[in-house]
Amino acid sequence: MKAWRRPPDSVAEESAAELVEFGGPDDVESGWVMVPTGTAALVTAAVRWTAWALLIAGPVVGVAAWMRAPAAVGVPHGAAKPAVSVRDAAGPAGFAELFVAAFVQAGKGSEASLQPYFPGVRDVSLASEAGAHRASQLAAVRVKEMSDGYWSVTVATHVTANGEDQQEKDRPAAQEEPAGPGGVLRYFQVPVKEVGGGGLVAAALPAEVSAPPVGEAAQLAYGPMYEAPRSAALVQTLHAVFGAYLAGGGELDRYLSPGVVVSPVSPAPYAAVTVQRLAEAGATDPFEGQSGTPRDGERRRLLVQVEATAASGAGWPLTYAVELRARDGRWEVAALGAAPVLEDQQVEGGKK
Repeated sequence: MKAWRRPPDSVAEESAAELVEFGGPDDVESGWVMVPTGTAALVTAAVRWTAWALLIAGPVVGVAAWMRAPAAVGVPHGAAKPAVSVRDAAGPAGFAELFVAAFVQAGKGSEASLQPYFPGVRDVSLASEAGAHRASQLAAVRVKEMSDGYWSVTVATHVTANGEDQQEKDRPAAQEEPAGPGGVLRYFQVPVKEVGGGGLVAAALPAEVSAPPVGEAAQLAYGPMYEAPRSAALVQTLHAVFGAYLAGGGELDRYLSPGVVVSPVSPAPYAAVTVQRLAEAGATDPFEGQSGTPRDGERRRLLVQVEATAASGAGWPLTYAVELRARDGRWEVAALGAAPVLEDQQVEGGKK
């Protein structure tokens, strides 16, 4: 076998310039075949790039397949979502109040009136006369969540026998007697269960129970109450504020800090309002060192007791938590009607 070629300048030139001359059958029988070096280089490069392409394509294909995978298997689109459980205690409390009112008034022959509240009433027979009693001044005084969607509600109410109100009015003062069972506050405990769709039902008939225990007095973060002298600039500001807020006397906005929105009570329930006493959070004497002009940005948290007098002459003591902020040398209302500050709450601003 005889082969000849000229030296190439590059691989491409080498492939184009190579001339190969093969010998006869003896060369084939020997098992050796001469492959041009340019062709071998191209084949090697093609194999190498193919391997790199497969190596890179593998992860890309896997990620694409993962992104196309369904979020859940066997769950059709549009499947119904579970109902959200009621967490607001106002619903069970109001339901229990309505049920107790209907229960007190129900009697023999009117058991069906309790069906909307207590489906199990079909197995109950009432012995009292329907309408013989009525419930008034109902209020849920305790709501305890026993488990998810199940509450125990205690309702306080006055239960009065039919005609008892008129008898009390007609009875001479000298013959007044201590109130009987119908004239005292009574308590009924109702088990309330949430059902499908957010509805509520009673799990049983009401149970009469004793009054809930009386809690200890709340510990407030204010110092002792002091009489409010009308000559103090602070008291004059508060007097104007409450006169506008409760008695419709003047504009309330002029006493509010910028950005604070407080609407006066309308229609005005009182004819006059007087600031009687006040205490300050974190201070023993709210008037100590307060004779000068307040510094801009200074803040005070007060507990203010006022005497509100109606047009009829009847008066009521009312207590308000007020936050004041100084601006341009005078006090302005930064908050009115918020809950009083408790002793364990952090007091910001004011005296410590």
